[in-house]
Amino acid sequence: TVHAITSVRAVENALQMEVPLNAQYIRNMIITAHAIHDHIVHFYHLSALDWVDVVSALKADPAKTAALAGSLSSWDGNSRQEFTKVKERLSGFVGTGQLGIFTNGYWGHPAMKLSPEVNLLAVTHYLQALEIQRYASKIVSILGSKSPHIQNMAVGGVSNPIATDSQSVLTIERLLAVKEWINKLGDFVKNVYLVDVAAIGAFYADWTHIGAGVMDYLSVPDLPLDTKGTKFALPGGYLKGGDLAGIKPIKSFNDAYFRDGVHESVKHSWYKGGKGALHPCKGETEPNYTDFQDDGKYSWVKSPTFYGSPAQVGPLSRVLAMAAQNHAPTLKYLTGVLDTAGALAKTKIPLAAVHSTIGRHAARAVSCAVQVDELANQWNLLVDNIGKGDTATFNKPVFPKGVVSGVGFHEAPRGVLSHWVVLEDGKITNYQCVVPTTWNAAPRNEGDVPGPYEASLLNTPVADAERPLEVLRTVHP
Repeated sequence: TVHAITSVRAVENALQMEVPLNAQYIRNMIITAHAIHDHIVHFYHLSALDWVDVVSALKADPAKTAALAGSLSSWDGNSRQEFTKVKERLSGFVGTGQLGIFTNGYWGHPAMKLSPEVNLLAVTHYLQALEIQRYASKIVSILGSKSPHIQNMAVGGVSNPIATDSQSVLTIERLLAVKEWINKLGDFVKNVYLVDVAAIGAFYADWTHIGAGVMDYLSVPDLPLDTKGTKFALPGGYLKGGDLAGIKPIKSFNDAYFRDGVHESVKHSWYKGGKGALHPCKGETEPNYTDFQDDGKYSWVKSPTFYGSPAQVGPLSRVLAMAAQNHAPTLKYLTGVLDTAGALAKTKIPLAAVHSTIGRHAARAVSCAVQVDELANQWNLLVDNIGKGDTATFNKPVFPKGVVSGVGFHEAPRGVLSHWVVLEDGKITNYQCVVPTTWNAAPRNEGDVPGPYEASLLNTPVADAERPLEVLRTVHP
């Protein structure tokens, strides 16, 4: 999904195309629903169990868990009966000696700090999240033809015809179904996900001092609100040293500040090179495996830089850029998470705490809440525009003679994604992708400066070298 939208934006940028408003809104709904799905799964199913001890949940009192949950949220899935049912299911797993999906976790690790009741609460929400994430997938499927790997993106718009009655196209009936699923997602994200992150963060307040790493943050604007890609619902920009007052906004799909700032080095990567850091439009990706070299090549990942420096990308970069530009929903949810965590920890948690491992989880939850609100907003914009009689969803591209180049970017769930294309007489002559993991997992760059993963792991305390749970905690967000 993220590469689909970014690839068509790259070609549209090279051709300097405009995209119909309906197509922008449909695209925005797809990528926002996809992001919500990604955030829910990334937290609950890919990283929460770095903090939650599943086996410890068997010691929990379901009644106390329900009382705790009720003090935090009005979520209707927080009943004593639900917690009792989940505890019984867990007991069945553990009793057989086969933990199923929970096999190989670091249960009983000395770095686990949650009480049995909080562990049971989190495991219950882990299972409920498996059900909730399906609503986001349904939205992507209805609008994008399938999920994952959507099929409706086209250079110039989308392949979704709009009508009010035909069952073979996007109808009001289907849009009303989508609205119902948006509401269900919003209920879970605001009453469960945000609360869980705050509660877990309160127990692990020491992790607000661990894992900061690179504090130069890069994000791009997204969810275009016009046909040219000059107005966006969500702002982006570059923060040097985490300084919110020094935000340098990235304003459009044609922003030269972004276009000129990205370069990639292969000095420490298994690719042919030796030409210094290259701009993606001149980039090369030719494998050259040399085995692991401590001071040479040691990674399949290239090393991107923004004006010569490594940059962290992802939800924290996004939230900081939006907060720096006074994006009201971001400030509301960010303040709420910090206040809730502080109340539970019985201490004030400052904004600076987000520059950390646990802070990245908080930022992901905040980003998810912002995107739930924006998904509803994009739905309203689409329905209102259709109501005005506009049903256009596609502009036909025209490929010129000669050489043109373009960049498409997208603020994907895990950070800045950009595709760089060079076309000659309508044919691709060079194509490079600079993806979020490339930014964050980058090896040392041309100046031997570590990338975000490497920098964030420095000075991380490890209680058990045979079970390096703390390393996973920092890398997983």
